Amino acid sequence: MLQPLWTFILGHSSVLHSPFFPALFSLSVYLIFCLPFILLDVLSSRWALPRRYKLQNQSAVSWSSAWSCFALTLYNHLVFIFPLTLIHWYLRPIQLPAEAPPLHRLLTGVLVCLLLFDLQSFLWHLLHHRVAWLYRTFHKVHHTFVATSALTTEYTGAWETLSLGFFASINPIMLGCHPLTALIFFVVNIGLSVEGHCGYDLPWATHRLVPLGLYGGAPHHDLHHLKSNCNYAPYFTHWDCLAGTLQIARQS
Repeated sequence: MLQPLWTFILGHSSVLHSPFFPALFSLSVYLIFCLPFILLDVLSSRWALPRRYKLQNQSAVSWSSAWSCFALTLYNHLVFIFPLTLIHWYLRPIQLPAEAPPLHRLLTGVLVCLLLFDLQSFLWHLLHHRVAWLYRTFHKVHHTFVATSALTTEYTGAWETLSLGFFASINPIMLGCHPLTALIFFVVNIGLSVEGHCGYDLPWATHRLVPLGLYGGAPHHDLHHLKSNCNYAPYFTHWDCLAGTLQIARQS
């Protein structure tokens, strides 16, 4: 099923082999996912209907804060992410197989990568909240905004950007995933991260589609920014449940 798509991608393999591709891909996908929520922020400042879905009704996104978030994201990509991906491109050239992965293997690979990233991020996050020096030195930047919005997703310092980016990059390699699986995982991971910071509890949000409260979504992570002592996992709820750090957020 995936072979036509993979054949199309192979036809543009020069793009994938470009040293500029990883950083541009990451930034472009991130901004594409942010744009609908930025539009929603603009609409909610004028109309009551979108505002009813805001998790912190009294909050508003200013142009100055949005610009600060975008500027830091751009800075991190230019100064830190691009040089590292350039080194990686030089030391480990991309190998693209001719065959696409079976659909079930791609879906399984994406899910396992997400679950592994969720565990890594949970442990990293918990450690940076429990050790005061780590929080002050590295993670406090991300908690500048108590109310989340899409562009606050990557409002992070260099250490946080690179360490979480390392987890996302290394997982498909450790699991021996097909390049298409890795590509889809990167897109899904960025999309879920933006959604988790969007600041809205929308009727079609991912956490409403996953049963039994297994996925926290935007209400889960917004409550973390509001209280800072709960809900450390970025996506799923099982690690917080086991650690006793889970708090259930109200839903619209």
